[in-house]
Amino acid sequence: MASRSYSNLLELCSSDPPSFRMSRRIPRVMTVAGIISDLDDEADVGSCSSSSVTRDRTIIVANQLPIRAQRKQDGKGWIFSWDEDSLLLQLKDGLGDDDVEVIYVGCLREEIHPSEQDEVSQILLETFKCAPTFISPDLFSRYYHGYCKQQLWPLFHYMLPLSPDLGGRFDRSLWQAYVSVNKIFADKILEVINPEDDFVWVHDYHLMVLPTFLRKRFNRVKLGFFLHSPFPSSEIYKTLPVREELLRALLNSDLIGFHTFDYARHFLSCCGRMLGLSYESKRGYIGLEYYGRTVSIKILPVGIHMGQLRSALGLPVTEAKVAELIKQFRDRGRIMLLGVDDMDIFKGITLKLLAMEQLLRQHPECRGKVVLVQIANPARGRGKDVKEVQAETYATVKRINQTFGMAGYEPVVLIDRPLQFYERIAYYVVAECCLVTAVRDGMNLIPYEYIISRQGNESLDKVLGLSPSTPKKSMLVVSEFIGCSPSLSGAIRVNPWNIDAVAEAMDSALEMAEPEKQLRHEKHFRYVSTHDVGYWAHSFLQDLERTCKDHSRHRCWGIGFGLKFRVLSLDTNFRKLSMDHIVSAYRRTKIRAILLDYDGTLMPHASIDKSPSSNSIDILNSLCRDKNNMVFLVSARRRTTLSEWFSSCENLVIAAEHGYFLRLKRDAEWETCVPGVDFSWKQIAEPVMKLYTETTDGSTIEDKESSLVWCYEDSDPDFGSCQAKELLDHLESVLANEPVSVKSGHHIVEVKPQGVSKGIVAGHLLSTMRDREMLPDFVLCIGDDRSDEDMFEVITSAVAGPSLAPTAEVFACTVGRKPSKAKYFLDDIAESGRLMQGLASVSDQAAGGSLHIA
Repeated sequence: MASRSYSNLLELCSSDPPSFRMSRRIPRVMTVAGIISDLDDEADVGSCSSSSVTRDRTIIVANQLPIRAQRKQDGKGWIFSWDEDSLLLQLKDGLGDDDVEVIYVGCLREEIHPSEQDEVSQILLETFKCAPTFISPDLFSRYYHGYCKQQLWPLFHYMLPLSPDLGGRFDRSLWQAYVSVNKIFADKILEVINPEDDFVWVHDYHLMVLPTFLRKRFNRVKLGFFLHSPFPSSEIYKTLPVREELLRALLNSDLIGFHTFDYARHFLSCCGRMLGLSYESKRGYIGLEYYGRTVSIKILPVGIHMGQLRSALGLPVTEAKVAELIKQFRDRGRIMLLGVDDMDIFKGITLKLLAMEQLLRQHPECRGKVVLVQIANPARGRGKDVKEVQAETYATVKRINQTFGMAGYEPVVLIDRPLQFYERIAYYVVAECCLVTAVRDGMNLIPYEYIISRQGNESLDKVLGLSPSTPKKSMLVVSEFIGCSPSLSGAIRVNPWNIDAVAEAMDSALEMAEPEKQLRHEKHFRYVSTHDVGYWAHSFLQDLERTCKDHSRHRCWGIGFGLKFRVLSLDTNFRKLSMDHIVSAYRRTKIRAILLDYDGTLMPHASIDKSPSSNSIDILNSLCRDKNNMVFLVSARRRTTLSEWFSSCENLVIAAEHGYFLRLKRDAEWETCVPGVDFSWKQIAEPVMKLYTETTDGSTIEDKESSLVWCYEDSDPDFGSCQAKELLDHLESVLANEPVSVKSGHHIVEVKPQGVSKGIVAGHLLSTMRDREMLPDFVLCIGDDRSDEDMFEVITSAVAGPSLAPTAEVFACTVGRKPSKAKYFLDDIAESGRLMQGLASVSDQAAGGSLHIA
């Protein structure tokens, strides 16, 4: 039976949750004696079960297990072995010594009959430490061949479903199957996880909503995700109907990895444009603040397994195959160009063939001499597009060979059968140049394999007729649109759509001077040999450990429904302000200081009419009439606006423009907290802001008496943020010798005199009360944004200081559950209003007037 969380998370996917078979639980591996509670029991989502496991363990989760399965000859039972070509198996090299235990969770390639699943599960767990997920053929087809391959895969490779023939249009039943399978994976992980100790590393686009299921069950799970495919630009990604669900699911990870900066940049842009999130870089690490959690971004391309490749290079069969290819090509005066690609629409095989055709047409000297060997691996997907690529490839090869071929010479050799690994290595060794012309590819490790193969070894040098001292060489022509391109600075980069340019790149690779080829090869070999798959895995898990090190220091709350679930992570000392607690303190204290922000505290940001309601005015007047109270309104708004809005509040102390202006009562004169300020700096700052306003559509300038504010809330998020950074640097440069501070805030860049902040005015108000021998024994400060943090810091640090009574009770409170210097929080403005109404009701019951500062 599906768990309750399953039903909640599928409510966005419509219709009833599909039924699927749940195998019996697999016992978790124990390293010490102990009892592990049943993880299917409902538990407080704000806590994690304690674990008795004492050593580090990593759970690696992917669509497929690194296991090969074969039926026994008698048809009874299975024979299992490691898949040495699997990246999941190879990355174990980066996990350190044998003390790190690894458990794999994923599917088998072969279908296992339900009657055999329990036995197979036990064998795989005990022998290989693999926990298989079993999915019915129909559900798997809709999940993998349906949603993954027909919808996510094309979209992530920049193919929009503009017509039924161009990728699959969104089908909610396929999406539901995708979510269902991700839930099955989550259930399998629950059977083996020790949440306090284990690290979970999820791989690729097949399991993008899995982090939500895991985070919902264990708020502090240590979870990393690596995307092996491209992440498209926001213009492409935002066409996905479930765009927010996938983004929020990924943000339930602690660390998200990408092969290139472009992929990470597109993801961050989507988070900014669709979720309103911003990111920042600190000491080389990129982080997104998401409900109190810092989601780190990792940019590092995966590498190859050096040990496996070097072992293959040393095999006798490899040497024999190399000798065979030398006779077939080099000894006959042929120069081999090599392409190795899957037969799918994104690998650009046909574009490569057209470039070869162009090379032969424009350079007749290459005819009879240059041969393109194209190894076409079987396609991983299926459908009409794969058949079309195959048909076009065969037709193009036939045309080129008929046009330029001659007796004993075929310009294109197409190998469309699966090759053994050693055979592919042999082709690398002999090829003078490797061509990768994919129109879009997440990484592509073919160039890396080619570089290491060309380095060879002593035995292959003998076969090739080279002396051990001969410098090695290699040439690469690679597409700009593949993930490995940025790391191969010595390659000839091409736009695969530009046939002429690719043909010229092929000719340049053939004609390049030998010393230049050697230098490029040496540079590539140095990088590829040191940045292997072990380095990649170790670096990722090291960053995951760093990201998760503070998990235990925070309290967690699960909020949101369905796939919009997320975790709010806050400091352990941060708690909700209790109405009973503060009312009790309010009743027993005699001198009270109440400091209130306006926008976001008394008035919602989204409100069109920003003026205070009559109810807010009544509450403030009730508090001000209490002879034990001093009520301060501290706002960023202009003094003229605040004077007009609160004209009926006789004893309300108002601080305008972040405290630059101060008025102690309605009939008093406005004072300035920073006397003698010279505002000539405005003549320097305003023209600069106007320049950015003219070039940034949607931006405005607010000219206050004491400050200038450039606002870009209505601008394009990415461009506005970029312009704000430039403006900040520009203003800091031109105002370097002026007595002002330049700061960025939420969609603003502000210039104001030095020494002006809400924190400074809060300290000034408390000092004024102290000078009048009025030491508050009750302080309440409520605000909602970054500028209010200064007030929280000042009043919190004032505890046990000369400005407060020795027994003073201090309540620094932010509106909304978010990281803050305040000790307390209220959920929203409505709750803030109820709190103020409660305090006003207590004051109305007491007699007396207002406490004045003369």
